[in-house]
Amino acid sequence: MKVAAAAYPLDWLGSWADYETKIAAWVAEAAGHGAELLVFPEYGAMELAALGGREVAADLEGALREVDRHKPASDAMHARLAAHHGVHILSASGPVYDVAHAGDRPVNRASLFGPDGPIGHQDKAMMTRFEREDWHVVAGQGLKVFDTALGCIGILICYDSEFPLLARAMAEAGAEILLVPSATEALAGFTRVRVGAMARALEGQMVAVHAPVVGPAPWCAGMEENAGRAAVYGPPDRGFPATGILAEGAMDEPGWVYAEVDRAAVAGARADGGVLPFRHWPEQVPQLARVTRQGRKPDSA
Repeated sequence: MKVAAAAYPLDWLGSWADYETKIAAWVAEAAGHGAELLVFPEYGAMELAALGGREVAADLEGALREVDRHKPASDAMHARLAAHHGVHILSASGPVYDVAHAGDRPVNRASLFGPDGPIGHQDKAMMTRFEREDWHVVAGQGLKVFDTALGCIGILICYDSEFPLLARAMAEAGAEILLVPSATEALAGFTRVRVGAMARALEGQMVAVHAPVVGPAPWCAGMEENAGRAAVYGPPDRGFPATGILAEGAMDEPGWVYAEVDRAAVAGARADGGVLPFRHWPEQVPQLARVTRQGRKPDSA
């Protein structure tokens, strides 16, 4: 199948119709190139803060609540587009005030849609410092994998990809493809997610689809600067490129990046790769109790 990873810019929206037009055009373009799985980035939904006006968009709490207000309509639109084009879409994540699970603070939620309707959602598990200290976004309740016509899919939102046990749990639950939407303001942050996504692809012998926000959005609180490039990674092993990079775009260049993904290659690498990290993972466990510290400790200052 062909997957599409978005390097997605945030635009000022004058109306809801502007948002519908933008997303419809992005989806139509990817579907027109034969993509069956489309991945939008983390916090790409924050451009909906513009619908509250400039004062709301510039106020962090106001922006979060304005974006949440449009979540039902956004979900309905993405479901229609997925059905119309016969594709699977991971919509851009955004804040959701899920009172039943998170009280009075939002989670960071990405929702997955298929041709037959909504499939489910994944809330971010690991909060970055700005989410904890400034945005006060809270962690979701557990991890999910989704059985789809395209294969078993897991979602690791940005910082989540830097924690190998999360991806391992998804791999053990059957995940073959990891979707990694991200939002990072600087090259260092983007590099951390890139390295994490590539490492998770290596360890789990699976495919990781990395979709970032790119470009400036000075009018949107918390999203003023964004850096990244869209890419699709696999394990650097049999059936995959030696670099592990199936496709990548230019740095900070908006647009789709496409790659052909073969689930049989994932199964083949896990069964008979040059190395077998997916199979050999449990062999680490006995070593964990055997860590010793030897040699002379440095003198204290």
